Amino acid sequence: MERYMKMLGMTFAAVLSLQLLCMGAASAEVIKAGQDAPAFTGTDSNGNKHSLSEYRGKYVVLEWHGYHCPWTLKYYGSGAMQALQREWTAKGVVWLSILSDRPGSESYRTAESENIYLKKMNAAPTAALLDPDGTIGHLYNAQSTLHMIVVSPEGKILYNGAIDDHPTNDPADIPKSRNYVSEALTESMAGKQVAVSTTHPYGCWIRYKNGGAGSALPLVAPNG
Repeated sequence: MERYMKMLGMTFAAVLSLQLLCMGAASAEVIKAGQDAPAFTGTDSNGNKHSLSEYRGKYVVLEWHGYHCPWTLKYYGSGAMQALQREWTAKGVVWLSILSDRPGSESYRTAESENIYLKKMNAAPTAALLDPDGTIGHLYNAQSTLHMIVVSPEGKILYNGAIDDHPTNDPADIPKSRNYVSEALTESMAGKQVAVSTTHPYGCWIRYKNGGAGSALPLVAPNG
C-alpha cells in the first residue's frame, strides 16, 4: 500500500507539472494590448465573407458566443448583449459574434440554426461568424464564452478578456458591473489610453475541434 501511494503521488506530481507547463506555454500566446490583431477571414451565417482587413479604420469587437452557456445566456437572456450591440454599432463599431465550438458539441450552430437564434433573441451583431474548425478562435487564443476582444481602427488590440468584472451567471449583476468593452471603446474614442486592457475571461470553455482551450480557467469545464 505504501509503495502504491508513493507511485500515485509521483504520478499526480508529474501530471500537475505537465499541466502547469502547458498552461505556461499557452499563456505566452495570449495577445496583449498594443499588438497587431491577427488577420482573418470568416464566413457568416448568411454566407458572406468578412475579413478583419476590410474594417481597417473602424473599431471592431470580437465576441465569442456559446449558445448553451449560462454566462452567454446571462447577457442574451437579459437583453444586455443586444443593447450593447445596438449601442456600439450605431456609433460605427463593427461587432462580430464568433462561434468556435466544434460540430457535435452543445454550442455548435449551423448557419440556419444560428439565424433562427439571432432572430429569436433579437440580436444585432454586424455578423455572426461560423468558426467550427476553431481557426479564428485559435488565432486569438480565445478561451471561453464570453471572451471579448476590442480592436482599434489601426488594427491593434485595445482590450482582451472578460466582458465585465462580475464572473457570475446572474443577470442581476449586470447593472452593477464594470463593462470592460464599453469602457475600452469609450476611452479610446475620447483619445484616452484604455485603463484596463487585459483581464481574465470567464464563462464556458470553447469546445475546440482539436480539444483544449488554452490557458484560461473558466467556470465550466468542457464535458463533450
